Amino acid sequence: MSHEDFKVSNHHGNAPAGPVINPGPLGLSAFALTTFVLSLFNVGAGVPSGGPVQVVTGLACFYGGITQMLAGMWEFKVGNNFGATAFTSYGAFWLSYAAILIPGFGIVPAYEGATVDPHALDNALGIFLLSWGIFTFILWIATLRSTVALSSMFFVLTLTFFFLASGHLAHLEAGNYPTRVGGGLGIVTALLAWYNAAAGLYVPTATFVKLPVGPLGHPHSE
Repeated sequence: MSHEDFKVSNHHGNAPAGPVINPGPLGLSAFALTTFVLSLFNVGAGVPSGGPVQVVTGLACFYGGITQMLAGMWEFKVGNNFGATAFTSYGAFWLSYAAILIPGFGIVPAYEGATVDPHALDNALGIFLLSWGIFTFILWIATLRSTVALSSMFFVLTLTFFFLASGHLAHLEAGNYPTRVGGGLGIVTALLAWYNAAAGLYVPTATFVKLPVGPLGHPHSE
């Protein structure tokens, strides 16, 4: 995601145009924190792995969900197609995940009440996570000429989704090995997301700290 400052035309005649603020750090921070909290639960840090994760609901709605979707809309504004697609999509992911946790939506009770297949909920969640893994893999391919930091984040996130999906599709018990591995990978993903966010925030006008991101061949990578 580009961290370049640039100006846009102003439709109010000769009024000066101000710099467009980079929405990337906000979207990455929202994704990182929500992912970090849920991933800690998946590895069993503080609560049993496979136990209740409803405390994530608020984060999934307001920070990982709404805030990240807003960042995606602002990425559209500055013309960043990749950032707009990624942030808007993952914002929708967190909102849809929150809907699964909110009893009023009736999603979990509907599957738990199914008498035909006792693994109906596991299968549904597995397909849900697998689909997001496929989407994330597509995004990872689009980062191969960006930076090492950004591409690594999407690669690890792809693995995270696949491991979490496998835990459900294999009909394993709560707190199973794939879920714990997925949680560990999710923690790494969150740390990489925070690193990318910090790299975008640490500009020369704000701090003397500059984080290397490792260009991967794109002429405009930083």
